[in-house]
Amino acid sequence: MEFFNSALGKNITFERPAYFIISGFIGIPHVKYYYIFLCFVYIFSVLANTAVMAVICLDPNLRTPKYIIVFNLAFTDLFSNSALVPKVLDVFLFNHHHIPYNDCLTFLFFCYTCLSMQSLNLVALSYDRLIAISYPLQYRVKITHRFMFSVVASSWLSVVTVVLIVIGLLTRLSFCQSVVIRSYFCDHGQLYRLACNDITPNFIMSYLLPALILWFPLIFILCTYLSISYALSKVTTVQGRVKALKTCTAHLSLVAIYFIPIIVTFMFGKNIHPNARIINLSLSSVFPPTLNPIIYVLQTQEIKESVRKLLKIRKKSGIKVKKVIIK
Repeated sequence: MEFFNSALGKNITFERPAYFIISGFIGIPHVKYYYIFLCFVYIFSVLANTAVMAVICLDPNLRTPKYIIVFNLAFTDLFSNSALVPKVLDVFLFNHHHIPYNDCLTFLFFCYTCLSMQSLNLVALSYDRLIAISYPLQYRVKITHRFMFSVVASSWLSVVTVVLIVIGLLTRLSFCQSVVIRSYFCDHGQLYRLACNDITPNFIMSYLLPALILWFPLIFILCTYLSISYALSKVTTVQGRVKALKTCTAHLSLVAIYFIPIIVTFMFGKNIHPNARIINLSLSSVFPPTLNPIIYVLQTQEIKESVRKLLKIRKKSGIKVKKVIIK
């Protein structure tokens, strides 16, 4: 607070409300069933992502640089839904629409941090695929455990720093009129528009933040796949191309599930009904973390084999225990 005041060279009194009111859907009957549906989706997401992390930890064959990012993706997905869904259920199922000022900013911090980390995880996985297909002989040299750990650490540090700047800019706003946020969580865009003083820095960040967490990562991913396509065009056999492309199907599915709904919301958000915007945003926030583990289990051969091995070991141990009991 003092930092922003000194930066402006004046003493400014900010009017901060004791709480905000999250409105959610407007005029939709039986909307509680939608939130109950989100509750079941959340439970499945927790179980699925926990299972993926457990498989990666238990199988030594999956302790490779690539699966450091996959583990981080599963952790981010688990963290993302855990930060969002329980609070949404508390607000709308138990009618706790009033959220204190500091709690609202904390809620915003965790939601935006997880949303941003999901895109950066996809960027890291796209780079992994680029090196694996375009420079296979250099893969073990370039993609190391140390490199991937540094990518994960720098991604978290960058995201946390950017989101803290966004929140810092929100703390300089005065809210002297409405405190009703027309969204299902403490949305940055809806929040800063309620202010009655200069919102220019927040307006700039409302365009800069999507560019940093959405557009730049998407452009990078598209460029990597253009490079991959060029590398595949040099492969002489069709079987070789198909085999290499299969290693990208899981990642491409994750990219489509994550980016398409959010891009639609950002491009057409002003022209669609607030209720439709909330549905699209909530589903695009909750579904990717839920579908990601399913896609990786179904489309990644290494995880399939690991699951089979772990199930066989469990069956064998169960049989041995029964034999001991019988004896």
